[in-house]
Amino acid sequence: MSVSNRLLPLSCACLLLCATDLRAGDWQYRLNAGIANAPRYSGAGERATAPLLGGSITSPAGFFLDTSKGLGWAHEGDTFDLGVRVGTSTARKDHRSGFEGSDRLDGMGSIKSRPQLGLDAAYHLGPLTLAANFEHALEQDKDKPDTGSAYNHLKLSLGMQLYKGRIGELVGSVNSQFGDGDYMRTWYGVSQAQAAGSQFHAHDARGGLISRGGELSWSMPFDDHWHMATVLAADYLNDDAGDSPLVEKRLQTSLVTQMTYTF
Repeated sequence: MSVSNRLLPLSCACLLLCATDLRAGDWQYRLNAGIANAPRYSGAGERATAPLLGGSITSPAGFFLDTSKGLGWAHEGDTFDLGVRVGTSTARKDHRSGFEGSDRLDGMGSIKSRPQLGLDAAYHLGPLTLAANFEHALEQDKDKPDTGSAYNHLKLSLGMQLYKGRIGELVGSVNSQFGDGDYMRTWYGVSQAQAAGSQFHAHDARGGLISRGGELSWSMPFDDHWHMATVLAADYLNDDAGDSPLVEKRLQTSLVTQMTYTF
């Protein structure tokens, strides 16, 4: 996955940290800019630092258009949050190009972005938040099952506010991520055809646990319009994902810092 695409969840987390309650009749507009540092693809030892630019529009009814999440609807309640969205999946280039891709993947074939459906839910239980994020990427090319298959991805997380005071808010969370067989084959598998054209040996990645990890998210409001947010994430690749010959480092870390202007 490219650096920018790998950091979309972190970018979304920054935006959520900066969110303020909408009153009836209000539209909300956000512009954000920042910088991100992450592996060039999931499992890579190479890293890249890339700029981040984006924004969103949210209606009083909860419908939104967001450069990172896509088009959707979200409801935030005192106890339960629910959202649905339509956007694009992540991508991965098999060559180095700017902030994206890696020459190490030469011969593997690029994984192209395709339409993706998402469902997000969260339950607030006192100081704890239980969250589930499900994504279904549509088939991109049925003639290329190694890189174009439809797949499913699920992230389960448990978060808790660690601090809220004069210097902002700090939230910590732990998570586990799962993928079906098509997801694992797309991102961590090496087919016989891919092995013949690349430096990697064949690897059959089966569906199941992808990784376990955690995040620390810090948000600092300066006034009613300006917020700064930083998210540090670490994921440890497990099982067939971690055993993939594509993986140079099982422990993957990412850092993103953004300024957000809300009006």
